[in-house]
Amino acid sequence: MAVECKAIVEFMERLAPIHMAEKWDNVGLQLGDPLAKVSSILVAVDPVEEVVREAVEKRADMIITHHPFFFDTVKTLRQDTATGRIAALLIKNGISLYCAHTNLDNAPEGINQHLAELLDLRELMTLEPLGGCGYHKIVVFVPAGHEDRVAQAMSEAGTGRIGNYSHCSFKAKGVGTFMPGDNTDPFIGQRGELERVEEYRVETIVPSELTGRVVREMLAAHPYEEAAYDIYSLQNGRSDIGAGRVGLLPQAVSLGTFVQRVKKVLDLTQVRCLGSNDMMVRRIAVCGGSGASLIDMAAAMGADVFLTGDIKHHDALKSRGLGLALIDAGHYGTEKIAADIIKAHIDNQIKGTDMEIEVIKSQISTHPFIIV
Repeated sequence: MAVECKAIVEFMERLAPIHMAEKWDNVGLQLGDPLAKVSSILVAVDPVEEVVREAVEKRADMIITHHPFFFDTVKTLRQDTATGRIAALLIKNGISLYCAHTNLDNAPEGINQHLAELLDLRELMTLEPLGGCGYHKIVVFVPAGHEDRVAQAMSEAGTGRIGNYSHCSFKAKGVGTFMPGDNTDPFIGQRGELERVEEYRVETIVPSELTGRVVREMLAAHPYEEAAYDIYSLQNGRSDIGAGRVGLLPQAVSLGTFVQRVKKVLDLTQVRCLGSNDMMVRRIAVCGGSGASLIDMAAAMGADVFLTGDIKHHDALKSRGLGLALIDAGHYGTEKIAADIIKAHIDNQIKGTDMEIEVIKSQISTHPFIIV
């Protein structure tokens, strides 16, 4: 069964909520009708003309890319320009376009996290945590005998995750009082009579971006016609959201050995490197795309080497002065895993449902350079 475009948007924002994007970025549904039916999705890194023509050829209803299509100010959409041709192709063929850029970089299960995990890094920390992302505490009162069902529904919707632990909650028994009104259909008690019921106070935490979904699932599982619940904003910081990651290899290796691992994992024939091949490295910092702005942070967190892309001459000299080795695997080289991440996420979202959606990984390499 095909679904509306807005359902795919919701899937994507579970992976990379829009509020996790940098303020200067432009992400989300950039072109198309949220109510359009989608049965086939093409996933790519860049929304270039070749990718759009591939989508037309494969009859995709939607394209999801990492890099935005509308990024800089667009004043015209003439078809003698690349932007105009691409927009015309998308509109004529009824193809929607969605982009997840720095929100996918910063997300807990986004590009930087996957890049670090692909390299087998442990004890991961975020290089530059993103401000403005936090938690809510949800407290709900449930009649005895139903507390586990409601807590489970909330956990499945995303509550109670603290570090590597899940299903974290607290329950306390008490007595709730209420009087059903004339127009009620009470689960317990009689209209017009004060009722005293043994209830549980169930409380847990949830990432703020999931609060709405958790409340919907909580109310669906709750037996009461009118459930009593509270939502509190917390000051707890989110250390799992932000730019870059730093972690430890299982054991120290030479820089030359680590470079070969990077090339193998990212399927690259060449990288640029700063540092001695025989120096030993274990604490590794990574940032997909253009991570030069994080050189100082990587050095301050004790990294031996920083893997990123788009390193300029003066960035490299700064890094050398800080005693930080560099591996420049290219912007595309460090971010091409975005297509795999997005495809796997959507496949997982539709698994076990009646949705019939084909998710296709683009076969177009948008690496703009050749080695000569």
